[in-house]
Amino acid sequence: MTREELIQALESKGLDEVLELIEEADNGEMDELELLPSLGLLQDQQLNDAVLEYLKGKGVTIVDADETDG
Repeated sequence: MTREELIQALESKGLDEVLELIEEADNGEMDELELLPSLGLLQDQQLNDAVLEYLKGKGVTIVDADETDG
């Protein structure tokens, strides 16, 4: 999925927070993203995978959060 396709898909679903993550990654403002492995980032698995791959491509490290914290 190209960046443009990714942006379009996120905009069509109203996922502004995820769009902000992509913008931060594009601007070099994000080094890592902590996620619960059981949840991921998005419910749409294909879109979730595309976003995570894009972020990794921008040098963002995806860190599995400990689900027992909190």
